[in-house]
Amino acid sequence: MKKIINRAKAPTPKFFKVLRNIGLVLAAVGGTILAAPIALPVVVTTIGGYVAVAGGVISAVSQLTTTKEDVITAQ
Repeated sequence: MKKIINRAKAPTPKFFKVLRNIGLVLAAVGGTILAAPIALPVVVTTIGGYVAVAGGVISAVSQLTTTKEDVITAQ
């Protein structure tokens, strides 16, 4: 568990910062579609769920990416 915390605290490369932000936007858009106060077609709601999950995964993976070797191998 300590490795994961160290990776999350380590500096993130610029490309992955941009990718993390894109993932956060996708998660927000998907969440908005799912929480829409109007009745949407089932296809749109399903796509919204997939977009929200994909955005969350992209953000999580991007946040844990680091360039420091000592953070990766530390125990």
